[in-house]
Amino acid sequence: MESLFTFTSPPSRCGYLPDREWQLRYEVVGRITPAEYMARLKEGWRRFGFSLFRPACETCRMCQSIRVPVAGFRPDRSQKRAWAANAGEVQLVVGPPAVTRAKLDLYDKFHAFQHDVKGWPEHGPKNPDDYIESFVENPFVTQEWCYYLGDQLVGVGYVDRLPEGLSAIYFFYDPAERDRSLGTFNVLSVIRAAAGWGLPHVYLGYYVEGCRSLEYKARFGPNEVLGPAGEWGPFRGR
Repeated sequence: MESLFTFTSPPSRCGYLPDREWQLRYEVVGRITPAEYMARLKEGWRRFGFSLFRPACETCRMCQSIRVPVAGFRPDRSQKRAWAANAGEVQLVVGPPAVTRAKLDLYDKFHAFQHDVKGWPEHGPKNPDDYIESFVENPFVTQEWCYYLGDQLVGVGYVDRLPEGLSAIYFFYDPAERDRSLGTFNVLSVIRAAAGWGLPHVYLGYYVEGCRSLEYKARFGPNEVLGPAGEWGPFRGR
């Protein structure tokens, strides 16, 4: 691994729990292998592009890294319904990341909806260069999962295939199709792919109790979270 520099952001309003402050520890890398990132992921780090990050809050420990042991996963009734509603109609195309006008427009529509419904920070149209930096330029091969309803792009996800699991980096979808539960369908698709490839875990990022945008992750179970001593243990079962 080639580490270029590290820094900790100053305290600011938490993006997950607005009544709290957060700090993030960043490490920008010039080079990192899938195996090296796998080790970091198991320690609670995440990444966008070449920037690794993890919470570094002095007093709050609400961010919990969560993963799903693939062999033990059991979908609940709502997840089974989401799969049945989409599996025969929504087509998944997996390929290399690329920026297109359709993806930028879908990203903007999704974030505008999340701002209106969940109070996400407001921002202008996604700049193509920012999109490339976050999703397209990566230190190792990253998969882009595009979901289509007919010819219409309705969802885009980014996934790392690593030696011991799949890491779901980010997913956004068309708010007009929100009744399809495409976010749930995406996670189920990632778990299904991990099972097919014989990978033991799917990493879903951070679970934060009280954050509407992240609490859904606990519904994919049984699951495990990373404890304060650096060990993974059971969180919520079926």
